[in-house]
Amino acid sequence: MPKILVIGSSNTDMVVKTSRFPQPGETIIGGEFFLFPGGKGANQAVAAARMGGQVDLIAKVGQDIFGQQAIEGFAHEGINVAYVMSDPKLASGVALITVDATGENEIVVAPGANAALMPGDLDRDDAAFAEADLVLMQLETPLETLLHAAQKAHALNKKFVLNPAPAQDLPAELYSLLFLITPNETEASLLTGIELDNEAALPKIAEALLKKGVANVIITLGAKGAYFHNASQQFKIPAPKVQAVDTTAAGDVFNGALAVALAEGMDWPQAIDMACRAGAIAVTRMGAQASAPFREELG
Repeated sequence: MPKILVIGSSNTDMVVKTSRFPQPGETIIGGEFFLFPGGKGANQAVAAARMGGQVDLIAKVGQDIFGQQAIEGFAHEGINVAYVMSDPKLASGVALITVDATGENEIVVAPGANAALMPGDLDRDDAAFAEADLVLMQLETPLETLLHAAQKAHALNKKFVLNPAPAQDLPAELYSLLFLITPNETEASLLTGIELDNEAALPKIAEALLKKGVANVIITLGAKGAYFHNASQQFKIPAPKVQAVDTTAAGDVFNGALAVALAEGMDWPQAIDMACRAGAIAVTRMGAQASAPFREELG
């Protein structure tokens, strides 16, 4: 089993379905309400575990019911929770999510204990880094922690994969530490300043990221699949056509599945195809972690 270290956020998602999103200042009557475990780090850890990875998770939750339920959920998924910490002062992270009739979503996150996951927390036990085949991280925890994690992984010659979501500017020194970066279209434009108004812009954006020092680039394109670019290859992998119900964790499932595929030694087309298929299944289901498919579902 490939060993995946995921570092990142754990949230509880409070989801309301609605026919459409409200305008500023407007109140509308929604539909069903759901309470799901979420957070990009936790979502990607669950997705990787369901794809067959042996997953360690470094995260921080509050000493509250949401944190307790999160840890129990991780253990149920077979994730090692030895590195999941409880903060005595801060609440667990929560996300308020609305999902419209087309499956699109709008999300507001209150980070809580996620914002207190600091560089020193990564140094409590180096075994998680030493034993990992690949390290996967996102941007719902402090940037200083991300940079420290990338430096630790680089020092140990570990592949470090960054899913740069939610979109924000990154430290210049980070890029050369990345084996792979996986932005979506919005994130890719923000990181490079290049407008992605058509697919002809994809190579330009990828080249800009490579010039910053990244070794490999995957730009996720939602229902259109994913675009890969490095110094020697560039190609697009299509996604299966499905009827979307909730796109909330599609990117997280993609990244979790991709991490396992790469750690197993798949080549780029095989790995990205597996990730696209996993993400496509996820959007046909409600919820974040709940939507992640198991390996046998990929066929």
